[in-house]
Amino acid sequence: MTSTITLLAALLLAATLVAHLPMHWWGIRSCEFPRLQIAALALLCLVATPLVEPPWYWLAMVCGLVTLMLQVVHILPWTRLWPIQVQPAQPGHEDRCLRLLVANVLTPNRNAEGLVALIHQHSPDIVLTLESDAWWEQQLDEALADDWPHAVRIPQDNLYGMHLYSRLPLLSPRVERLIQEDIPSISTGIQLRCGDSIHLYAVHPRPPAPSESKESLWRDAELLLVGKRIHADPGPTLVAGDLNDVAWSRTTRSFCRVSGMLDPRRGRGMFSTFHASYPVMRWPLDHVFSSEHFTLSVMQRLPGFGSDHFPILTTLCYRPSRADEHDNPQADSQEHQDARDTIREGQLREQED
Repeated sequence: MTSTITLLAALLLAATLVAHLPMHWWGIRSCEFPRLQIAALALLCLVATPLVEPPWYWLAMVCGLVTLMLQVVHILPWTRLWPIQVQPAQPGHEDRCLRLLVANVLTPNRNAEGLVALIHQHSPDIVLTLESDAWWEQQLDEALADDWPHAVRIPQDNLYGMHLYSRLPLLSPRVERLIQEDIPSISTGIQLRCGDSIHLYAVHPRPPAPSESKESLWRDAELLLVGKRIHADPGPTLVAGDLNDVAWSRTTRSFCRVSGMLDPRRGRGMFSTFHASYPVMRWPLDHVFSSEHFTLSVMQRLPGFGSDHFPILTTLCYRPSRADEHDNPQADSQEHQDARDTIREGQLREQED
């Protein structure tokens, strides 16, 4: 028992420290995902330290305590113990509000009726689906075309298809391949009911995983490229999609600082969307970020419909008059340079491949 507890505490600390290494290899970057799970195991180790015999008692105690503290520092902003980052919306102003539903459908999943039922139940203005192929396109077109007539369709069978359906007019929508040719994204304006227009980026970069990519470079480069675009043109903007990254990762936090975007979950909860079938291994992978021009009315994780992701529904209100109520994150010159370097490396490596 002594050796088991001590070894586990040491391994948890090693995984915690490894996550801080400035490397793109998936084995290192994946250590950023299970922070809550590592913290829970570290707490169990601390509870079990009375069972450890000297001199290993102190090693297990120190490893468990340092691990727990380091993990809590990263997790705490996505709990209700932290100040909110996006201010709450005031009643009214419905013509300035936008309801956005993001759903990774899981391509082999064929329960389109389940997702369509959720869409009709919650009646979002914008529906963004990810991993949607030609079969999903046919099902969604039949169910949504009448009430969501504006659409961008990118059916693909490589797990990176993407479809956008809107009640509101889309302004100059574009399909882009930002870093990799087989990974699409959508950039579009949206005209709100009040007559004002905003911009939406829909993204789904490739994850760092053995079956997908040995490195996080291309995911990081795509997110930071979107962040740099927003920094260069800081109008009312939303970014939504499955980022294949957790809210507290180095890349996602850097994206927020480079772009100046806000995370509506900070101070409200994690809203973990993946994996829908395994509650103890669940992380916030599906995201909605907003510029300071928006306040938050509602954010909720919806029930599952057979995918490995839960859908997430977010209602944001366009209130530029309240922009100064927000404290935008900001990157320093070095972080902007690091972002440019990552983007350039991702683009060059993609061309070489």
